[in-house]
Amino acid sequence: MAGITVKDVNSHAFIKAYAAHLKRSGKLEVPKWVDLAKTATYKELGPYDQDWFYIRAASIARHIYLHKTIGVGHLRRLHGGSKNRGSRPSHHADGSGSVARKVLQALEKISIIEKSAKGGRSLTQDGQRDLDRISAQVAKA
Repeated sequence: MAGITVKDVNSHAFIKAYAAHLKRSGKLEVPKWVDLAKTATYKELGPYDQDWFYIRAASIARHIYLHKTIGVGHLRRLHGGSKNRGSRPSHHADGSGSVARKVLQALEKISIIEKSAKGGRSLTQDGQRDLDRISAQVAKA
């Protein structure tokens, strides 16, 4: 299926498939602390899914594919949510900067993304080819 890109497939199905690909390949370096970490300060508990780091990496790679250059601050806002302030109204709180930074560094190590001259990170040609190949497999299935 020529011409199928990440934009043409369902985001949930793509992220699931790409996370499985990252886990299968074994190249993505997962930090030792992932079973202890929370993904944001406003959360009470860490994620229940053991593979949450791969899913976050796939989500970030897809987001960089769609938006060209992305920095840690943008990813913190993206993965943020609603902070429960008791009887007071809820407000937006940013996600963890450490998690976003470690995912970007891990994706950079396997040459999916690179530091951009404009600031932030952008997708490499190998990374784009990899994401397009996975999206073609998702479209076929």
